[in-house]
Amino acid sequence: MNPQPEKNCPCHSGQPYNSCCEPFHKGKSPENALQLMRSRYSAYALGLADYIIQTTHPSNPNYTHNFGEWTANILIFSKETDFKDLKILDFEDNPTISYVTFQAILTNKGLDSGFTEKSRFIKNKGQWLYVDGKFIK
Repeated sequence: MNPQPEKNCPCHSGQPYNSCCEPFHKGKSPENALQLMRSRYSAYALGLADYIIQTTHPSNPNYTHNFGEWTANILIFSKETDFKDLKILDFEDNPTISYVTFQAILTNKGLDSGFTEKSRFIKNKGQWLYVDGKFIK
């Protein structure tokens, strides 16, 4: 389910995928939590379960060592969801713990499943990881 390189990135940055999130999906480390958050949104949209798993901190409440089941659940979610838009509302950039508040505009099986979240990221051994998030009403 990969987009054409010249197509707009699934994170809705307006940039081409090959110069936005694709480098992260191919192994480049995001420089900050905002880049990681955008690349994770794109990974969900593209069904890149391995990237989601690799960029999730082990203390995340949904983290599991049953990678087969976790991968299957991500792929089902990705397939059933239409990733309509991503709006960044706030970014608190700090050296080791950062926060990104965003609105994900999604539909799942045709029903609105969008949400607003303040996500927490930790830099661990030079790599940003998603820890958890709080939904905002």
